[in-house]
Amino acid sequence: MILKDANDKGAQKEVPLSKVRSNQIGIVISIAIAIVFDLPWVFAVLWLIQVLTLLFGPGANVFVTLLEPLAKSIYGKKNTEAAELVKFNLSIGFTFLTLSMLCLSLQWTLAANIIAGLMGLAALAALLGYCIGCTIYFQYKKYKALRGQTKS
Repeated sequence: MILKDANDKGAQKEVPLSKVRSNQIGIVISIAIAIVFDLPWVFAVLWLIQVLTLLFGPGANVFVTLLEPLAKSIYGKKNTEAAELVKFNLSIGFTFLTLSMLCLSLQWTLAANIIAGLMGLAALAALLGYCIGCTIYFQYKKYKALRGQTKS
């Protein structure tokens, strides 16, 4: 992650959009492969990749390493996304994958595929320009702000 302006004390941390998109491309491909070829272990690998990304940033993400050149060519090199929003979206994905793996441990394969499939659809929607996680984040922040106003 990089700072947008290191001289600005209130600078918000930003993540290059190419890193975000390369992770989303990897998620879509992985989930499609896992569901189409009935390879549930791919969910565990995807979960691990997302955990490493949450803990250590985009540099620990194999999708970023492999797919960022492709994402840069499609989405450009200069665009960024707020690190706080990226972390929120990663947390949602982590939650979906955890629920999916829990379903697999209970041998609820259909439920596991549906939950992971929803995550894949959300990643695909983001690649196409609509971020469901961003909408949820905005509504959450709006709720917190309104709730703070009523307490005053």
